[in-house]
Amino acid sequence: MQRHGKLIRGVQWGIVLVYAFLICVPVMMPLPDETAHILNNLTVFAQFTFWGIWWPFVLISMVLMGRVWCGVLCPEGTLSEFASRHGRGRAIPRWMRWGGWPFVAFAGTTLYGQMVSVYQYPKAVLLVLGGSTIGAMVIGYFYGRDKRVWCKYLCPVNGVFSLLARLAPFHFKVNEDAWRQSYHTNGHKIIPVNCAPIVPLRNMKGGAQCHMCGRCAGHRDAIELAGRSPSEEIVKFGATENNSVWDSVLLMYGLLGVAIGAFHWTVNPWFVTVKTAIASWLIDRNIMWPFETNAPWFVFTNYPDQSDVFSWLDGGLVVAYIVGNGVLLGLAFTIIFALANRAMGSWQTSRFNHLVQALIPIAGAGVFIGLSATTVSLLRAEHLPVYWANDVRATILAATTLWSLWLGWRVTGRHASTLGRRLAGMAGIVAALALVNWLWLLMFWIW
Repeated sequence: MQRHGKLIRGVQWGIVLVYAFLICVPVMMPLPDETAHILNNLTVFAQFTFWGIWWPFVLISMVLMGRVWCGVLCPEGTLSEFASRHGRGRAIPRWMRWGGWPFVAFAGTTLYGQMVSVYQYPKAVLLVLGGSTIGAMVIGYFYGRDKRVWCKYLCPVNGVFSLLARLAPFHFKVNEDAWRQSYHTNGHKIIPVNCAPIVPLRNMKGGAQCHMCGRCAGHRDAIELAGRSPSEEIVKFGATENNSVWDSVLLMYGLLGVAIGAFHWTVNPWFVTVKTAIASWLIDRNIMWPFETNAPWFVFTNYPDQSDVFSWLDGGLVVAYIVGNGVLLGLAFTIIFALANRAMGSWQTSRFNHLVQALIPIAGAGVFIGLSATTVSLLRAEHLPVYWANDVRATILAATTLWSLWLGWRVTGRHASTLGRRLAGMAGIVAALALVNWLWLLMFWIW
């Protein structure tokens, strides 16, 4: 990667151009009609590229290769670092370092994307993805010097990628003994490394924050790309490194709460029943303003030519459903893991966070199969066979459930003093996994 740096930079800028083209050009074209297909309509092609292929398989890449997407391919990272290189170079403010931004950014972007139907309409894509890219460039221009400040603190998917990259079988391993020895090496000039995501290289353990760009490989003869067990980072370092309450919040209230709510509301028959009941109640009392459809498209979906318009009631209920889902499911997981933590002994926050990390495989799989619903819908519209979809989903859920169980068994083993306490901790993990699988069973097999 170091030897072919110029080629990699060329690929990065090529992706930036493709990304900009697919975001900007469809906005200037008419919305597709029923005759539009992936291969004959740019808007449908862009929709399939972003939501059918791009984002689902970026998630898979995190598990397989770590954050190579972030360090080598992401257009926002490229533009943010470029802007930072030519920007003001100001110090990173304290408010930006707040640990809750990954959760707030992910939850907010997920919610807003549903409000404006980001999976369906190019103007919404331009607003959500384009707005994030502009934000990355602005932050890069004002803060840092040759750094990816946006990626480190404010990127909406930074936290998600950080969680999934802990499962990758590769990472850049730091030999701390060799690092210390390098201070005593005579006649050897140490060339500084620009770590764009601002990772403290000497103390780096695992791949949660590393963007896998390869710039630090061989630094001080102490850093090398190495293989590892996919469970190593969570089991070995999960109790001490990357053991933040905010990671647990993102996992329980974000990936397993808000995200599932965003996927569920479109197919949940109870949502329709509640909306009908509320509508009847409002009509009986002659309260008609919630039925108005005058919200602009950038507040709630408003495309009358496509017969797709949110009234204030529709939009309000979507927001309430997703937020309520996030809060209720997040609280359910919090209670489950709190009980498991307490059953294993006196309360330890680090143990609570460590137990929650066992759900990373199933949480990542959930986001993937949720996004796959868009992939399958687009393939079905192309009249391609998709009978295999639910079998694949079931296989993914089964495999990641077993993976989470294995992680849970390893994690509880590091904290439990007796077999009974270990089994008590496992009972909580089993309960959490049962709840997650029930939620996906509802979406794909019952509703």
